[in-house]
Amino acid sequence: MSGTEAFFDTDVLLYLLSGDAAKADRAEALLAEGGAISVQVLNEFAAVASRKLGLTWPEIRELLDTARALCRVEPLTVATHARGLAICERYGFSLYDSMIVAAALLADCSVLWTEDLQDGQRIEDRLLVKNSFAPA
Repeated sequence: MSGTEAFFDTDVLLYLLSGDAAKADRAEALLAEGGAISVQVLNEFAAVASRKLGLTWPEIRELLDTARALCRVEPLTVATHARGLAICERYGFSLYDSMIVAAALLADCSVLWTEDLQDGQRIEDRLLVKNSFAPA
């Protein structure tokens, strides 16, 4: 599936736990199709689930196990870091958004599902930003 795979930002995983049934259902449908996430996404999810949602560590581990079963995990490497810094400088994204973009590019994904960047934006002429929750 190389080059056509979706990459999911942390917000998509967090919407699985949302009280908004429509967003939770949409996130579930996207993840069911498979794709990739990064270690950063796993870390951000764990931090929010613990700090803001009050989940226990066993609950968080179970959810992370599910995410890893559904998605290929892109590691954080020095190459991710270097690419992320270049993206940050070129596009003016936040550092952490740039690291997500870098991981998506290094994972050879063609779509990045996120609410944090502009819907429809194309990065390096090969990664399309899509907001699955934007009005049609």
